[in-house]
Amino acid sequence: MSAEAPAPSDLGPALVTGGSGFLGRRIVARLLAQGRTVTILGRTPAPDLEGQGVRFVQAALDDGAAIRAACQGMGTVFHVAAKVGVWGRADDYYRANVLGTRAVIAGCRAAGVRRLVHTSTPSVVYDGRDLAGADESLPLTRNCPSPYPVTKAAAEAEVLAAHGPALQTLALRPHLLWGPGDPHLVPRILERARRGRLRIIGAGGNRVDMVHVENAADAHLLAEAALVSGRTSAAGRPYFITNHEPVVLWDWINGLLSALGEKPVRRHLSRGTAAAVGLACEALWSVLPLPGEPPLTRFVAAELSKDHWFNPAAAQQELGYTPRVTMAQGTAALIAGLRQSRESR
Repeated sequence: MSAEAPAPSDLGPALVTGGSGFLGRRIVARLLAQGRTVTILGRTPAPDLEGQGVRFVQAALDDGAAIRAACQGMGTVFHVAAKVGVWGRADDYYRANVLGTRAVIAGCRAAGVRRLVHTSTPSVVYDGRDLAGADESLPLTRNCPSPYPVTKAAAEAEVLAAHGPALQTLALRPHLLWGPGDPHLVPRILERARRGRLRIIGAGGNRVDMVHVENAADAHLLAEAALVSGRTSAAGRPYFITNHEPVVLWDWINGLLSALGEKPVRRHLSRGTAAAVGLACEALWSVLPLPGEPPLTRFVAAELSKDHWFNPAAAQQELGYTPRVTMAQGTAALIAGLRQSRESR
C-alpha cells in the first residue's frame, strides 16, 4: 500500500458483507490491525473472527431490514459478498447480486453511512472479445451467456449511480483472485487437471491478469482512504485491480501443475469447438437433473481462450495502488503451501 492511511478515528466502524469469505477475511484483518470496530454480515457464522471481537450478523443479502440494522453506526461499508460462479439459476444471481446490492445501498442511505466500497469484477465488461490493455472506459456488458457478469454489471451501475455528497461510492474490479486459502480458482484447476478434464482452448498463448488476495485487500483499504481524503476524482468510479503482471494463462497453469508433480495440460480444443461444447453442455444441464455444473460453458470457453489484461494506470494514479505481492512471490508461496498441505494429510 503506497498511500498514507487516514487515522482510524477518521474512519469509524466498518461493515464487511461477506467478511468470512476469501477476500473478506483479508479486509477484516486489515481493519482490525487499524484498531477498527468491525461487523461482518453473511449466512455462515465465523467463530474465529468473533473470537477476535468481530460482530457477526447472520442475514441474506436481500434482507433489507437486517442490512439497515447492520449499517447503523458505520463509517464505511465494504460490500464484498456476492453470488459467484459460472452456472446457476439467473433468479438466484439477480436476488443476491442486484437485489442484495440494492439493499446495501438503501441500508447505507438509511443509516447515514458516508462511504461504500463495492467489490465488482472485470467480467462486467465482458463482450466476448479479447481484452488487451483495456481500461475503465469500456461499457458494461448487457449480453453475456452467464448470469454472473450481467448481474454484477447491474449491481456496479447502481452503486456508482448512488454516489453523491451524502454517500460516496466506488467499485473495485479484482481479476482472478488467488492465494493461500483460495476456495475457487486453484482448487478447480487442480481437481479438473487430476481428472483429465482440462483442455487448452485455442492456441494457448492468451495473456490474463490475476491478483493476489493480499493485494486486492490492500486496494480496498486504499479505496476507503481515497474517499476519506476527499479525492473526488476517485469517487463514483470503477477500477481494475490486478497484479500488473499479465501472464500467459496456460504457461502459469502448467507451471503450477508441474511444480506440484501433476501432468501438464497438453490437449487442445479450438475456440469454435469449445464454444459448441459449452452450448451443448448448457442445454443438457438446463433440461436434465444433472448434478453440479457443466464441465464447460460458453463463458468459460471464452475466459480460458482470450486475452484479459487491463491498464493499471487509474488505480495507480487515483488510489495509489501498487501490488505488494508479485506473481513470482505469490506463486512460490502458493506452491509451498499446497505441498505442505498434501504432505500433512
